[in-house]
Amino acid sequence: MASSRRRAADALRRSSGTLSTAATSRMATDLPWFAGLSAQDRSWVGLIVQAGIQGFVSWYDSEVEGEVEGGAPEPDPLAASVFGAAPRELTGVITLQQTVELVRLSIRVVESNIDDLLDADDAAEVHDAVLRYAREVAFATATVYARAAEARGAWDARLEALVVDAVVRAEADETVLSRASALGWGAHGDVAVVLGPVPERRADVDTFDAVRRSARLVGMDALCAIQGDRLVVVLGGVDDPHKAASHVVDHFGDGPVVVGPVTDDLSHAHASARAALSAHRAAAGWPEAPRPVSTRDLLPERALGGDGHARRHLVDEVYLPLVAARGTLIETLTAWLEHGSSVEATARALFVHPNTVRYRLRQVGEVTGWTPTRPRDAFVLQIALILGRQSGRTVL
Repeated sequence: MASSRRRAADALRRSSGTLSTAATSRMATDLPWFAGLSAQDRSWVGLIVQAGIQGFVSWYDSEVEGEVEGGAPEPDPLAASVFGAAPRELTGVITLQQTVELVRLSIRVVESNIDDLLDADDAAEVHDAVLRYAREVAFATATVYARAAEARGAWDARLEALVVDAVVRAEADETVLSRASALGWGAHGDVAVVLGPVPERRADVDTFDAVRRSARLVGMDALCAIQGDRLVVVLGGVDDPHKAASHVVDHFGDGPVVVGPVTDDLSHAHASARAALSAHRAAAGWPEAPRPVSTRDLLPERALGGDGHARRHLVDEVYLPLVAARGTLIETLTAWLEHGSSVEATARALFVHPNTVRYRLRQVGEVTGWTPTRPRDAFVLQIALILGRQSGRTVL
């Protein structure tokens, strides 16, 4: 028995070159996608097919040796013997499905030539061996692609962290934009940064994948990174920043979640990130803040915390427009704040009719976007008045 198997193994070894050539010729006709590969990739694919056929001969021969010695040895690790001939980068060129097609084609070529290469007494056993080998190669193929996917996932995670870090540090140059594109970032439109606490770890949930899924459902792109105890999410394709943040807010941990202003693109997203970082540090000053909360809504807390951008915004966008509009608006707002937000008390202090006070307060809201009759807005306006007076500026 051993002698017949040895004879078959020797015959297969002598014919391995012929079988490899036949398989390579079949690829061009049987596999439509093969012609679209580069010359180098086609040569690598050819090496895989050749290694697969030679691997079968070696594997079958090892079974013969094992039987002679009284025990079947473990077959060589096929992931190394078959796929070691080609670089791991090839897993990013041809898909798992295409690799399976390659394996099947190689097996078919071997099977179709067995009867011509071997004696009839040996052929039946080799046919059975081919089927067993095909199963082993199928498992090896899955192993190679699983490991490649794992390595690629780890690399993508590191690359994504670098991109987000560059955005936060205002270093999003052409290289960073190219890296973002490699990660699937294809956002056409405005960008905003959302920042909040890192969620508790759950073995059954990948936070980044969950964020990306939620973003894709509403037509947005997302890049994620964990920086210390903060989860940073960069959203692309944003129309309304607050609405955009509401789609991913549930993926953050307990605590304030802030969303920065909209910027034109990823290269300008550092402005949104800067505001979000400042707002997150200052958010403790407003425990009742909604979740998510915009960085604009946290302007007074940011200003009190030393954020120069927030101070300038309150002076330039709130105080100076009031000064430029009408002097009576500043006077009325000041009296309103000093007299407990009472229309009647303010009217008496200014010697005007209460309806005049109401009219001027509406004008304040129209000019600044903050309504004095709302307690929170009144607080913002009061901080803007203080900062404006401290600045000494009277013109835009």
